[in-house]
Amino acid sequence: MRPAFTEHLNEVFRAFGAIDARRMFGGYGIYHEGVMIGLVIDETLYLKTDAGTHERFQDAGAEPFRYEKRGETVVTSYYSMPVDAFDDPDLARSWASVAYEAALRTRQRAPKRKRKSAKAD
Repeated sequence: MRPAFTEHLNEVFRAFGAIDARRMFGGYGIYHEGVMIGLVIDETLYLKTDAGTHERFQDAGAEPFRYEKRGETVVTSYYSMPVDAFDDPDLARSWASVAYEAALRTRQRAPKRKRKSAKAD
């Protein structure tokens, strides 16, 4: 069962389009059209940014998702969605669109596996 917060995101993003929440890393990945655009940890939504968009999130007062790994703080490319967007469908759509576009730009394709060739004896 998904927490109420992730279910509520369907309403928040109704002007943007359908989203799907999938369990991961003790939280949920938020997907649109199969592309991960966000992350929910402890009832906080973080949206995907890239080099061209993280400053826009910072200017809006958003904070990056951080976690500890081997005693070091890791800062991710996911920033909290500005609080005012939760009550404004047009703002939510705008922020989600920025995240979706950033996710598409930074999407990495899995490397193709090399086929093992059969060796003749």
